[in-house]
Amino acid sequence: MRRISPLLRPALGVALAIALALGGCTRSDEEDGFRPGSTDLGDPYVPGRGNGGYDVGHYDLDVRYDPATDRLTGRAVLTATTTTGLSRFNLDLAGLEVDRVVVDGASATHRRTGDELVVTPARGLARGARFTIEVAYAGVPAPVVGGALGSGGFLHTDDGAIALGQPDSAATWFPVNDHPSDKATYDLAVTVPEGLAALSNGAPGPKRSADGWTTWRWSERAPMASYLTTLVIGDYQVTTGTHAGRPMVTAVPASEPATGAAAASLARTGAIVDFLASRFGPYPFESYGGIVVADPRIGYALETQSRPVYGPAFFSAGRPNPSVVAHELAHQWFGDSVSLTRWRDIWLNEGFATYAEWLWAEHDGGRTAQRAFEAQYATTDWSAPAVDPGREAMFGNAVYRRGALAVHALRRTVGDDTFFRILREWTVGRRDGNATTDDLITHAERVAGRQLRSLFDAWLVGGSAPALP
Repeated sequence: MRRISPLLRPALGVALAIALALGGCTRSDEEDGFRPGSTDLGDPYVPGRGNGGYDVGHYDLDVRYDPATDRLTGRAVLTATTTTGLSRFNLDLAGLEVDRVVVDGASATHRRTGDELVVTPARGLARGARFTIEVAYAGVPAPVVGGALGSGGFLHTDDGAIALGQPDSAATWFPVNDHPSDKATYDLAVTVPEGLAALSNGAPGPKRSADGWTTWRWSERAPMASYLTTLVIGDYQVTTGTHAGRPMVTAVPASEPATGAAAASLARTGAIVDFLASRFGPYPFESYGGIVVADPRIGYALETQSRPVYGPAFFSAGRPNPSVVAHELAHQWFGDSVSLTRWRDIWLNEGFATYAEWLWAEHDGGRTAQRAFEAQYATTDWSAPAVDPGREAMFGNAVYRRGALAVHALRRTVGDDTFFRILREWTVGRRDGNATTDDLITHAERVAGRQLRSLFDAWLVGGSAPALP
């Protein structure tokens, strides 16, 4: 992500009656190894988000959206595997009404508690079991209020809608285990009034129109964190082609000139990806692209997987802005393919993406990465940490600046050959997975054959300016 500007027990019979009324587990459930899944994954940056007891492998989403009424109807089929014996489990879902829930073909009891959908299957689910959850739902989706990044969630627009945001957005339009530690693949079919585009992640599938409606299909076959999903509906100029044998889909608002700054910036996508691949290793996904939106409430760009979304202000100067494209495309490696395990380590996303801007600028004839490093070093506030900055500062300057400075300091310390081997082996070895800061340090030390923790500590969390390497 990149911003425009600068978290006495009752008698057994009574207990049994209460547990059954609440759809919970009974004492016998516990003895049989079935317990409720946790209602929170314990990440303090996103309290209440994520759920325990299972891991989702795939989402199959079929939604219909009518901008005239702002009403969305949906059917979600989740394929998951239990990590413990479950008597019930939760999904994150904000605001929308649930008509029915089916687990493994049998009707399940469900209830709402705030933004939690509590599901009690007809039978307990054994540990290690693969199961399916089907949820039929509908309603008027709502934006996220007070998001750490700003406007996000499901936003109604003049010509459609935008579902976008970090760290929250997915639960505003489909039931989800809403935390990046549970990545999954996706298939999406979205039906909208004929004449409107419906853009999302991954490779495009066949479109079909009937009775004044068009269904667009998208498939993301690489595991994706839920906050990286997007849905952009409206009047767009959509350009579909290929790059390196893979689909390339870009879109700009229909109101934008076909040769304007936004379109010209997206046209650099292929060249920038190729350059970054030469530094970071093979591009990790099956498709490329980007979407520019017109809604001024989107004051940021976000690395939605395989197809970043860019707010309009990045192109308001009327000239191409390849720097922001480089930033968001770098996230395809750092943040999307290799995702954080907990939000405290968001510098792993933003520090490397900021450093990619420096690399691209040098490659494109601008100032060198070393000059960028020197300029940032001279103006950095060393009192603010890049690691575990707190929810309120998770998009603060330290995460970006100190993160990028630490990356370049590592390069200066170990030398170019070792540095780029560290990066390439990291992105290949951790592809489609999750990681922490400690994981990166351990990896860098192994490749470099030397101790590096004190270096990372000084550049990421130390309270004073580190000595230049």
